[in-house]
Order: sequence, then structure tokens, then C-alpha cells
Amino acid sequence: MKLILASTSRYRRELLDRLHVPYDVVPPGIDETALPGERPGPLSLRLSIEKAAAVASRFPDAVVIGSDQTATLDGMQSIGKPGSHERAVAQLRAASGRELVFHTSMSLVRRSDGFERAITVDTRVRFRTLTDAEIESYLFAETPYDCAGAAKCEGLGISLLDAIESSDPTAIVGLPLIALSRQLREAGIQIPGSPAQAR
Repeated sequence: MKLILASTSRYRRELLDRLHVPYDVVPPGIDETALPGERPGPLSLRLSIEKAAAVASRFPDAVVIGSDQTATLDGMQSIGKPGSHERAVAQLRAASGRELVFHTSMSLVRRSDGFERAITVDTRVRFRTLTDAEIESYLFAETPYDCAGAAKCEGLGISLLDAIESSDPTAIVGLPLIALSRQLREAGIQIPGSPAQAR
């Protein structure tokens, strides 16, 4: 059974590689602009569904994974990917001593039989109080300008934090693998080491 990741993210590819299942990558090519008044959580869920649906329309027999992530500061202010050093500094200064919530949404679609699953996993990340020197040192080492909130928690960014709270620890990187494993089994795709394949 064909599996497709509808994403251009190298982080999601690295995560999906952990499950040891063969897959292809197809960019979804959708407009990711938020709708007027759309909150970050619902935005990530909608985009994950639209990404999966866009690719599934071209490969109706495949199981297609779509995923998206947004972030909010103290549950209010939307935080995106900084894209530059200056914006990353501003984001980390704003996050110092405060909490970011990452909304990671994932959808699975198989058009041929109407199989659909969607979930959002929230991850709460509490930053310790940061000095400008620590921020500059971290950004020089990691250059995390393609990560929401400039918080690359799978790397040196972990040193900036007081705590991470999530039911699915890989969600913060971009793909909740616990939920994905469950949904793949529901779609009929077995993962090496799962009960159906254990010897």
C-alpha cells in the first residue's frame, strides 16, 4: 500500500523515517494563508487536512499524511517561523520566562475508500528567563530560522527551556509519531515491531 508524505519539511521526513515504513514525498502546493480571524489551532488543523486532500486527489489509492504546525505565545499571540536573525531574536526575547503552545495537526486521507483521520496535539513549552547573550549564542549555533518561535527543541534549543508538556513528544518537531503509528495501523499499514508483525 502506497504511503505519501504531503510535505516539504525535512524535519517531518526525519521523523517519519523512524517508523521504517517506505513512503514517497509529494509537495502539497496549497495556499497556507490564515482566514480572517482564524486562530492558530484551527488553522493548523485546516491546513493539515488541505495538504493531505490536495495530494490524495492525485493519488486516490495512497494513504496521504498532511501535517501543519502553528504556535501561540501565552495562548494569545500567534508566532510563526522567524525567517531571519532579527525576528528570531525578537521572538526569543518575547518568549523569555513565558510559555509557547505549539499546535501540531496531522491528517491521514485515502480517497479511494473515504478513510480520513485528523488530530491536533498541543505541546506546552516553558522558557526560562533568557539573556541576550544566550539568545545570540543559541542562534549562532543552530540558525533555527525555519522553526516556529525559533525554538529548535530537538537541538540546542532544549537548553533554553524549563519544561515541555505533551502527550506525544515528537509533536513539537512537526509530526506526532504516537498518533501517526495508531492511524497508520487503522489504515492497514503495519509498522515493523507492531503486534501484527511481531515474531
